Amino acid sequence: MIVRIMGEGQLNLADSHLPRLNELDNELLAAIEKHDEPAFHATLRVLLDAVRELGETLPDDSLEPSELILPSSEASLEEVKAMLHDDGLIPG
Repeated sequence: MIVRIMGEGQLNLADSHLPRLNELDNELLAAIEKHDEPAFHATLRVLLDAVRELGETLPDDSLEPSELILPSSEASLEEVKAMLHDDGLIPG
Protein backbone atom coordinates (compact mmCIF):
# COMPACT_ATOMS: atom_id res chain seq x y z
CA MET A 1 0.00 0.00 0.00
CA ILE A 2 1.32 3.43 -0.93
CA VAL A 3 0.90 5.92 1.93
CA ARG A 4 1.44 9.66 1.69
CA ILE A 5 2.18 11.75 4.74
CA MET A 6 1.23 15.29 3.80
CA GLY A 7 4.28 17.50 3.44
CA GLU A 8 6.73 14.59 3.62
CA GLY A 9 6.34 12.16 0.74
CA GLN A 10 5.29 8.60 0.07
CA LEU A 11 6.07 5.26 1.66
CA ASN A 12 5.36 1.70 0.61
CA LEU A 13 3.78 -0.10 3.55
CA ALA A 14 2.99 -3.81 3.72
CA ASP A 15 -0.66 -4.67 4.38
CA SER A 16 0.49 -6.84 7.28
CA HIS A 17 1.07 -3.64 9.29
CA LEU A 18 -2.54 -2.47 8.97
CA PRO A 19 -3.81 -4.11 12.19
CA ARG A 20 -1.32 -2.12 14.31
CA LEU A 21 -2.07 1.08 12.41
CA ASN A 22 -5.81 0.50 12.86
CA GLU A 23 -5.28 0.23 16.63
CA LEU A 24 -3.57 3.61 16.60
CA ASP A 25 -6.27 5.00 14.31
CA ASN A 26 -8.90 3.91 16.84
CA GLU A 27 -6.97 5.65 19.63
CA LEU A 28 -6.80 8.77 17.49
CA LEU A 29 -10.55 8.65 16.87
CA ALA A 30 -11.20 8.33 20.60
CA ALA A 31 -9.05 11.38 21.31
CA ILE A 32 -10.87 13.36 18.60
CA GLU A 33 -14.29 12.37 19.96
CA LYS A 34 -13.23 13.51 23.45
CA HIS A 35 -11.63 16.68 22.06
CA ASP A 36 -8.50 15.66 23.98
CA GLU A 37 -5.82 17.74 22.26
CA PRO A 38 -2.81 16.30 24.17
CA ALA A 39 -3.88 12.69 23.50
CA PHE A 40 -4.68 13.56 19.89
CA HIS A 41 -1.23 15.04 19.19
CA ALA A 42 0.58 12.23 21.03
CA THR A 43 -1.32 9.53 19.15
CA LEU A 44 -0.91 11.23 15.80
CA ARG A 45 2.86 11.38 16.36
CA VAL A 46 2.96 7.68 17.29
CA LEU A 47 0.86 6.76 14.23
CA LEU A 48 3.07 8.73 11.84
CA ASP A 49 6.26 7.42 13.45
CA ALA A 50 4.96 3.86 13.00
CA VAL A 51 4.27 4.48 9.31
CA ARG A 52 7.76 5.98 8.86
CA GLU A 53 9.39 3.10 10.71
CA LEU A 54 7.44 0.29 9.05
CA GLY A 55 7.26 1.73 5.55
CA GLU A 56 9.87 1.98 2.84
CA THR A 57 10.38 5.56 1.66
CA LEU A 58 9.80 6.02 -2.06
CA PRO A 59 12.11 8.30 -4.06
CA ASP A 60 11.05 11.94 -4.26
CA ASP A 61 10.57 11.67 -8.02
CA SER A 62 8.18 8.71 -7.63
CA LEU A 63 4.58 9.69 -8.30
CA GLU A 64 2.68 6.54 -7.38
CA PRO A 65 -1.03 6.97 -6.63
CA SER A 66 -1.47 7.07 -2.85
CA GLU A 67 -3.96 4.61 -1.43
CA LEU A 68 -3.88 6.35 1.92
CA ILE A 69 -3.19 9.99 2.78
CA LEU A 70 -2.26 10.90 6.34
CA PRO A 71 -2.02 14.38 7.83
CA SER A 72 1.27 15.96 8.83
CA SER A 73 2.32 15.85 12.47
CA GLU A 74 1.50 19.57 12.63
CA ALA A 75 -2.17 19.07 11.69
CA SER A 76 -4.79 20.32 14.12
CA LEU A 77 -7.54 18.19 15.60
CA GLU A 78 -10.08 19.99 13.41
CA GLU A 79 -8.02 19.45 10.25
CA VAL A 80 -7.74 15.73 10.93
CA LYS A 81 -11.40 15.51 11.83
CA ALA A 82 -12.21 16.90 8.37
CA MET A 83 -10.10 14.14 6.78
CA LEU A 84 -11.87 11.28 8.55
CA HIS A 85 -13.83 8.60 6.74
CA ASP A 86 -16.49 6.39 8.31
CA ASP A 87 -13.79 4.12 9.70
CA GLY A 88 -11.16 6.74 10.56
CA LEU A 89 -8.05 7.73 8.64
CA ILE A 90 -7.07 4.13 7.89
CA PRO A 91 -9.57 1.81 6.21
CA GLY A 92 -10.42 -1.42 7.90
